[in-house]
Amino acid sequence: MEACSTSMVPQRRSSLVPVEPPSSGSASADSLSGELLDVPATVVCALCGDVDCTGCEHEQSRSGVVAIIAWEKPALPALTRLWATARATTRDAEIFFELLPDGPILPALAFAAISELLASAAMLCLFVPVAAVVAPEWLKHLVLDPHARDLTVRIALLGVPSFAALLVVAHAAHGLSVDIGAKRVGARSSRSRAIRFGLYACGWDLVMGPLGAVVVALKEGLGAGLGVFSLASSGLPTRATTSFLRGSYDLHGEPARKALGTSYVGAVVATLLGTVVTLAAIVALVFA
Repeated sequence: MEACSTSMVPQRRSSLVPVEPPSSGSASADSLSGELLDVPATVVCALCGDVDCTGCEHEQSRSGVVAIIAWEKPALPALTRLWATARATTRDAEIFFELLPDGPILPALAFAAISELLASAAMLCLFVPVAAVVAPEWLKHLVLDPHARDLTVRIALLGVPSFAALLVVAHAAHGLSVDIGAKRVGARSSRSRAIRFGLYACGWDLVMGPLGAVVVALKEGLGAGLGVFSLASSGLPTRATTSFLRGSYDLHGEPARKALGTSYVGAVVATLLGTVVTLAAIVALVFA
């Protein structure tokens, strides 16, 4: 049986009990018979509330230790929380995702949406100087021709949020596929945590994109900034997913590899379907 959560809280088993009146003294027995005294607090499991719990089956973190997500702590400015969380998903990916706690999905969804919007907008900004070098005449045509300029603006305004939404959906699908793969090898389902895993993994795209490289270079040095582009080739998604399977599902070895394979299939299928739908929607809106 798994170890009980290390998070234990004191609770009162019976808060008040009557006290026997003293046999002698200035106070009468009647005046003291109704007095109440506190019983010392007892320690119970913070998850199930059972004082005799020796291994809580409701424990999802396996060790009882979970990470603190900076994005979900409103005391700091939003951009500070955003960057701290995104950087943790890359630099400390194994620890971050192994100890990822369960919780509400909406904060993770907001983090994913903002991260992908910033990453997509940064890619568009990078495209402009590249186009100026590679195809200056074409770029000049887009700027000077009214019809081409209007069409370009419409594509950009629709394309950036659409591409960001596609990436968010793909990451969420990856998380759901992790849960499906884990259940197929006998692990207990943890769907909401798996979705949170996928959504917080959107931090990869922010850090490993041009905007992330600039921020890392300013904060940590030029070498670190250039190093973010090699994170994808270093197996970051695989390492993070394996750590998540270990921490949230207690999967190791061959079962973890099977669940990992299922997650990749689900992510690819969702990405392909999402790409087709997104492109069709952009074309329909632009040329409507």
